[in-house]
Amino acid sequence: MSIRNFRRILRMLASSPLLLTAAAAAEPQVVASIKPIHSLVAGVMQGVGEPVLLLSGASSPHDYSLRPSDARSLEGAAAMFWVGEGLEAFLAKPLDALAGDAPIVALSEADGVALLPTSEGGLWQEDAHEEEPHAEEHEHEHDMHAWLDPHNAAAMVEAIVSALGTVDPENGARYEANGRELRARLEALDEELRDQLAPVADRPFVVFHDAYQYFGQRYGLSEVGSITVDPQRRPGAQRLTEIRARLQELGAACVFAEPQFEPAVVDTVIEGSAARKGVLDPLGATLEAGPDQYFELLEALAGALVACLDGRSG
Repeated sequence: MSIRNFRRILRMLASSPLLLTAAAAAEPQVVASIKPIHSLVAGVMQGVGEPVLLLSGASSPHDYSLRPSDARSLEGAAAMFWVGEGLEAFLAKPLDALAGDAPIVALSEADGVALLPTSEGGLWQEDAHEEEPHAEEHEHEHDMHAWLDPHNAAAMVEAIVSALGTVDPENGARYEANGRELRARLEALDEELRDQLAPVADRPFVVFHDAYQYFGQRYGLSEVGSITVDPQRRPGAQRLTEIRARLQELGAACVFAEPQFEPAVVDTVIEGSAARKGVLDPLGATLEAGPDQYFELLEALAGALVACLDGRSG
């Protein structure tokens, strides 16, 4: 066989639909809803491919609207990972409408994930005279920000490994190995954060909305309330007056805003008090998406808490 004929055969093989299909199958299209979940999925998929991220900017999952490009990603997904309807309500109907056998994994329901009830009473309770909160925010009895506990994240990793191994068994061993490495990193992160936060654990603080109790309970923090139950609705004058009074009574060291929502509310709350202002972001919206984002997110939360509660910001 001549060299020319040999090269022609190679070109034909390279363009063969069968080979192209096999190449595509080596990297399944996987979709994740928010950055922390995407990060865990990306960690499991390292060396195989990269998942598609739906909420790539600073948008909140509480009010996001699905774009046409998002819908196309979902249609072609071999697997889809989200927290669940209690957080990404915008995904509920589109996911119900999807056809096919691709697994849709609500990681809040994964084995080993310990869900907490929504906080109630005191500064966790919206003022009775204010208009009713949005129904979708409160029809679920559990707090859906479960990823903020590294123990829950480890359980989520197990579920991700299992689902990906089912849809892509050829790479199952890689997913298993990556999962073991991720769980080891999460255990080390847990120990690091516990040591970092211990010196400020007894200092009371208020958050913008009820999103941090998984983090706070894991590390014994003194989170005493939130400004609003519904992050989409500005609290009324009576609510702000109540919070100011409670700040004085409790001696809260800090009140934390969130970058996705109106920061002026926090300025109003702390006016005339000794409380300092900080910023917490449960999504890590400004962090680069990828396998390290989850770890950077929790480190950033701890750093912001320590800086404000220790008097180094405000």
